[in-house]
This record gives sequence, structure tokens and C-alpha cells, in this order.
Amino acid sequence: MNIAIVTGASSGMGREFVRQLGGYVSVDEIWAVARRASALETLKAETSVPVRPIVLDLLEESSFTELEALLESEKPNVRLLVNAAGFGKFGAYRKIPVEDDCRMIDLNCKALLLMTRLCVPYMQPGSHILELDSLSAFQPVPYITTYAATKAFVLSYSRAMNRELKAQGIRVMAMNPGWVKTEFFNHAFQTNADNEVRYFNRLYEAKDVMKTALHDLYRTKKDVSIHGLPVRWQVRLVKLLPHKLVM
Repeated sequence: MNIAIVTGASSGMGREFVRQLGGYVSVDEIWAVARRASALETLKAETSVPVRPIVLDLLEESSFTELEALLESEKPNVRLLVNAAGFGKFGAYRKIPVEDDCRMIDLNCKALLLMTRLCVPYMQPGSHILELDSLSAFQPVPYITTYAATKAFVLSYSRAMNRELKAQGIRVMAMNPGWVKTEFFNHAFQTNADNEVRYFNRLYEAKDVMKTALHDLYRTKKDVSIHGLPVRWQVRLVKLLPHKLVM
């Protein structure tokens, strides 16, 4: 059985991946992973590909044991893994509970790594891994401090894994969008009462960002995908400008 696995599938960009990926990869089933069972059930009506809801909390280690057992039992061919689960908190570091900082690291980095490691043994040549990253991966970002640092990890990890897995015919790509209209902001702004983060030069639609991501994953050889000309220029400038000015 050929499958795609999408984490963070209940909302935002993860949900958009599920909606669109049928146009790029042929699979028998999409395993949609998220905490909210009701949201995963409604997703079934939004795609032509059969969806299997996998209700797991990726902040719980037992979730990976459960998923590992499921993979071992069914032995599918994982044609595509999309790691879209993650969250961020905006604001001065002192206002963000240290527990939330650690949860960001666990979900944005540790869970992504564990999902990747779990799925690779079930992949064959021609399979793909898409790691959802962020524009903030390219520079330190005060007031989004921990979130940006986790995304720097994702960028480095994705590029290195792409190199390592090349011999197995497995492609890894990081998707690094700028600001996107999703539920992400509902959580991020909870600690932004003093408006430390208030610069939103452009808000993109999730469906457009996902279209770019899937096109770049299947139609190019890029290891990093960036949606929008202004965002691409920002990435270039960050590499060229003095660090003090960037900060």
C-alpha cells in the first residue's frame, strides 16, 4: 500500500497539504496525524484521496511507539512524509513560560526528527520528505527567539538529510514561508500583549504557499523552497548585510 503521512493535518498548512497532494503524488491513502479527531474527520470530505485519521499528540513519546507499531504491522510504502506539526509563541522571552519554550523545541525539532527517522525505513527510491520550516530559519529573530532557533535546526537538518538520503533515492526539502494566514497566529499572539512582534509586511494564503511547496518538491531539485519574491529577496539580503543591521 502506497501512503502519504502528514502531521499537523487538522489545520493550517498541514491541512492544505492534504487537500493538494493528490495532484502531485499517487497514493492509496493519506495518514493524517493530529490531536483533534473531529477536525481530521471533516478532512475526509476535502480531498479525493482516502484519509485515515491518526489521532496522536506528538508531544507524547507514546505517540511514536504507537505509530511505529502501526508501520510495522502494515508495512506501507511511504511515498511522502510531510512534517507540518509545530507552533510558536511571540513576545519577550521573559513572558513566555519556559515550559512553552521546551514544548516548541520538542514539537518543532524532536518530533520532526523522530517522524523522519520512523518513516525512512518504509521509503523506497523516489520517495519525498517535506519539512515545514520558516523564513525565520535564516536569521536570529528577537521576540520570536526560541521559535526561530527551532526553525534554524529544521533548515540545517533538512539540508543535511537530503544529502545523506540521496544515495537511497529519497529527497528531502525544507519549505520556508514568510507570514501565512493560519491558526498559528492564534497561539503565537497569546504572549505578544506588548506588541513586540508587529511587523507583518505581507500575509500569504496557505493554499498558495502549499502549491509552491509541492511544485518545488516534485518539479525541481531544490532543497529549500521559498514562496514569494519579497521573501526570496529578504533571504538573499540577510546573507549579504552585516549581522548588526539584520538584527
